[in-house]
Amino acid sequence: MSTHRNETAAVDRPRRAATPAILVPMALVALVVACQGREEEEPGVSPEQTTESVDLLVRGARIWTGDENDPWAEAVAVAGDRIVAVGSDDELAPLADRAGRVIDAAGATVAPGFIDTHVHFLDGGFRLSSVQLRDAATPEEFAQRIAEFAATVPTGTWILGGDWDHENWGGELPHRDWIDDLVPEHPVWVNRLDGHMALASSLALERAGVDAATAVPEGGEIERDETGRITGILRDNAMPLVDRVVPEPSDAQEDTALDAAMRYVASHGVTSVHNMGTWEQLEVFRRAHAAGRLQTRIYAAVPLATWERLAETVQREGRGDEWLRTGLLKGFVDGSLGSHTAAFLADYSDEPGERGLFVTSEEDLRQRIGGADAEGLHVTVHAIGDHAVRTLLDLFEEAAAANGPRDRRFRMEHAQHVHPDDLDRFAELEVIPSMQPYHAIDDGRWAERVIGAERSATTYPFGSLLERGARLAFGSDWFVAPPIPLLGLDAAVNRRTLDGANPDGWYPEQRIGLEPALRAYTRDAAYSSFEERLKGTIEVGKLADLVVLDRDLFADDGASLAEAAVRYTVVGGEVVYEAE
Repeated sequence: MSTHRNETAAVDRPRRAATPAILVPMALVALVVACQGREEEEPGVSPEQTTESVDLLVRGARIWTGDENDPWAEAVAVAGDRIVAVGSDDELAPLADRAGRVIDAAGATVAPGFIDTHVHFLDGGFRLSSVQLRDAATPEEFAQRIAEFAATVPTGTWILGGDWDHENWGGELPHRDWIDDLVPEHPVWVNRLDGHMALASSLALERAGVDAATAVPEGGEIERDETGRITGILRDNAMPLVDRVVPEPSDAQEDTALDAAMRYVASHGVTSVHNMGTWEQLEVFRRAHAAGRLQTRIYAAVPLATWERLAETVQREGRGDEWLRTGLLKGFVDGSLGSHTAAFLADYSDEPGERGLFVTSEEDLRQRIGGADAEGLHVTVHAIGDHAVRTLLDLFEEAAAANGPRDRRFRMEHAQHVHPDDLDRFAELEVIPSMQPYHAIDDGRWAERVIGAERSATTYPFGSLLERGARLAFGSDWFVAPPIPLLGLDAAVNRRTLDGANPDGWYPEQRIGLEPALRAYTRDAAYSSFEERLKGTIEVGKLADLVVLDRDLFADDGASLAEAAVRYTVVGGEVVYEAE
C-alpha cells in the first residue's frame, strides 16, 4: 500500500479458508466487505442465506453491537473468521442445529472484542514472571520482595521490572542502600510503574559505569541525596545509561513473553492491541505471525525518530494484514506526573520552581512529525503535562497546515493534563486523545497534592473532551496499568479512586456514560488505527472478534463494572479464552 493512501486496513488474507459448507455465505460476506465504506445501504445476510452450517452461534445475549444504526441484538453467527448474521434469537434460531458450537450468553452483555490502544506488549509479558512490587506497601516490603525474588533465580541474574509505586509508603523515593546488602550478587534495575524512572542497585550502577562524574543527559535526571551521593534513581533520558548494559533476552524468551501476554489479555477480553514499541519487537511479532502463533491482533508502532526507515519499509512491504499492521510512529514530548517529569506551564504545587521537562526537543519533534506526516505515515506522540499537550497540539496543527488536507488521524497518547483553553482544540484539529482511564483512579489518590485542585479539574478530562466532540480511544498502558478493559471502563464511567476516597467519582463531571466508554474501547479504538471498516462493531462482514461477559453491564448503567468478568473471548471466530 502506498504511503500516501488512506490507511484503512485491507482484508489481505483470512486466518483460515472457508470450508465448502459455507462457501455461499462467505461469498455474501465478501460482498459486504467490498461494499463497506460506500454511501449506499450495505447488504445483509439472513439465516436462510447462510446455508449448511456456521462455526459459532452466540445467542440469549444482550448484544451491544456498537453500530449506531442498529445498536442492539440477541444473537450473532460466525462462519470462518467473519460475522455472517446478527439479529434476534428467533431470527437466528434456524442456525442452532447447524452450528459447530452454540454459546448461551444467558442474558449477559456481548460486545465487540476490546481493543487496547496503548500497551507495551512484550514488556507486559515479561512482567508476568518478574518481581512484583506494584503493591509493596512499605520500604521494608519493597526490599524484602526483591531479596525473595533473587533467591529464586541464578546468581548474577539481572532483576528487572517491578513496577513499584513510592506513593504507597508516603512518597519517599527508594534508595540503593535499601537493597544493596540484600542482593549483593544480583544487579537490580527496577522501574516505577510509569516507566519514567527506575532504581539501580550499586552493582547495576557499577556494571553501567554510572558514578558521580557521569554527565546527566538532556531530558533526564540522576537523583542525588543531601550529601550529593547518587541514590540509584534515574529518570527518563538518563535511564538508557543502565538499559544499555542489561542483557538482551533470547528469541525463545521473547516468544515466551509474547505468548504469555496474548494469553493474559485474552482472559480479559482483549482481541487487538496497539503496541508502543521498537523495531526489535516488531520482529518478534513477525516471527510469531509467520509461525501462525498470533491470537491477538497487533498494530505495531516504532519510534518516531525512525520515520524515514518506516516510510521505506511501508513503501516496499505494505502495512500488513488484519493480524499484524505497521505504519504507526510513536514519539515523546515529556515524562510523567509521578516522576515529576511531565512538562507543565506552571510549577508543581509540591515542588516550587520545578515544571518538568521535554524528553525530545520541540524542534526535533517538529521535523519528525512534519516529515512522517508528509510521507502519509500515522503519528502518535506521548504528552502528559499541559505544556506538553499544548506544544503537541501546536505541532500537529503546523504539520497539517504544511502538508495539506488528508485523513491523518493524529493521536496524542495520554492527553492527561489539559489546560482549559486547549480542550476545544482536539475536536477542531481532529486529534484523537488516546487515553488510559485506569490512570485517573490511580493517580487521583495523590495528583491534587502534586498539581493542585485547579489543574486536577481538567486531568483525564474524558467528559470535557467528549462534550466538545473529540473521539476518544482507550487503552491501558500495560505494563504501567493492568490491561483489563472492564477496569478501564469502570474508571471512565465511575472515576472511583483506588483508595476509596471518592465513591461518587474524582471530579465527577469528567465521568462519561457506559456506551461512550465502550465505543472508546471498540469502534473508536478501531478508528484510531484506520480499521473501523474491519472491526470494532458487531456487523455482518466484519471480523468475528467478540467478548462474552458474565452479566448485563447495562442493567445498572455500569455500576458493577469492577466486579464483572469475561466468560469467552473470540478472535477471528475462534474461542481463545473460556472461563473455567
